[in-house]
Amino acid sequence: MKRNRMWLSLIVVAGLLLAASVAQAQEGRVTIELTGIAAGIGVSWGSGTLVYRGKTYNFKVDGLSVGDVGMAKVTAVGKAYNLRNIADFAGNYAAVGAGAAVGGGAAALTMQNQRGVAMDLTATQAGVKFNIGPQGLTVTMR
Repeated sequence: MKRNRMWLSLIVVAGLLLAASVAQAQEGRVTIELTGIAAGIGVSWGSGTLVYRGKTYNFKVDGLSVGDVGMAKVTAVGKAYNLRNIADFAGNYAAVGAGAAVGGGAAALTMQNQRGVAMDLTATQAGVKFNIGPQGLTVTMR
């Protein structure tokens, strides 16, 4: 009887460790460098990196806006969630809720793509409006 409990305990612990490992593997760190010029409707371009499962992947972004700030270079950092494989990261992201101001005047944004991958980003330059254009944010892997 004691031996059965010991095996059951080991199986439960192994299951919990596996679940924690899978949950951690579905998360990545994101950094985006965005340059924008607010001339009329504004123009912006950017690139970024995703660190996922110990590897770094480069990508291009289109559709982020830095608002009416003239010329600006903005760095946004955050996390990507619900990644099952790297191919899930690329796609068209739409805002989930409204952008928010965070401490120090920085801006925060949460968005999700068609595969269920979500990104929480915070712009690290104070005083910058940071939002997605009407067509959404497009991430293309390089």
